[in-house]
Amino acid sequence: MSSDDDEASDGRAIAWPLERLARVIRAREHEDGLNPAQREALRYLARANRFSNTPGALTRYLGATKGTISQTVMALERKGLIAKAARDARKSVRLSLTEKGRETLARDPWVAFEAAAEALGGKTRRRMQRGLEDLLSREVKRAGLDSFGMCSSCRYFRERGREGDAKGPHLCMLFEDTLSREDADRICIEHAAAS
Repeated sequence: MSSDDDEASDGRAIAWPLERLARVIRAREHEDGLNPAQREALRYLARANRFSNTPGALTRYLGATKGTISQTVMALERKGLIAKAARDARKSVRLSLTEKGRETLARDPWVAFEAAAEALGGKTRRRMQRGLEDLLSREVKRAGLDSFGMCSSCRYFRERGREGDAKGPHLCMLFEDTLSREDADRICIEHAAAS
């Protein structure tokens, strides 16, 4: 049996290194005058689609209180890292990263971790990805949380459902709206795993 096929003796062999890794990265999240909650908000806004870039969606994603998110949003806005804008016909606010916010996010400790993960062998990386996605999915279900998955993995997603549409080519059946190729790779508050 190859070392690739070896199985860990128990879940601790996975949980403990993950916990330590998260703690090591979390310690670096205080750089650039930010705190971990502010970093998480920036990361979320960089990944969120246009249906999910609101303070309410951010609150649900981070599992925080409205007050905490309100303070986080105000701090990020004061630092010039995000901008608020009125959302079309709805009485809500749309949040987006500013250029300074994108530059700050480029120095995020998780970006360095992504590069380290990219350096792993392809087979190892694919196995880790599948395993971590499975663990995350199980934890999200167990805790009764929203999945916030990518549009392209959602049951409401229709690939090339709006081909020929200038804003397309994909379709979100839930919102009955067009999705660009970039939208398809973003996370959504309304994500429902495809069966």
